[in-house]
Amino acid sequence: MALSKVISVEKKGILTVVQLAGLLGISVILPLFHQQWITGPMINAMLFIAVVLVGLSNAMILALLPSTIALSVGLLPPLLAPMIPFIMISNVVMVIAFDRLWQKDFWSGVVAGSVLKFLFLWSTSTLVINLVIKKELAPTISGMMSWPQLATALIGGAIAYGFLKSIKKI
Repeated sequence: MALSKVISVEKKGILTVVQLAGLLGISVILPLFHQQWITGPMINAMLFIAVVLVGLSNAMILALLPSTIALSVGLLPPLLAPMIPFIMISNVVMVIAFDRLWQKDFWSGVVAGSVLKFLFLWSTSTLVINLVIKKELAPTISGMMSWPQLATALIGGAIAYGFLKSIKKI
């Protein structure tokens, strides 16, 4: 009996490592797409999926990567550099909120996480724009950090739901 528990734990650990590696690969590749309406939903879907498959701690680590990668390879406009820490925190806020609710009601987790991410980014972007970013660029940056963040997170939740349902994890 003890041996079967060890083998089961080892298999689960290996599966988690493989899933985490796959999600890490996705989080490295996704920022290479330049369109917010493609990249945003896919990254958010990956974060929701990560919570379910590899747990909150690993999902929080993954939440920090896409923006950093996009900036480091020159895909994110340098003007958005001051927003990177806030984007990272908003992703962490989203996965924490989702983690707290998804097992009771998947959609409550998606909506709560998406709304909290949006509210955090919208409020902090207003502050950062007023302090750091040139006034003539403020409407563009503000627009990117407002309702599209909510929409792409909700779309990402729908993508994650479809994927997780197809692999029978929800």
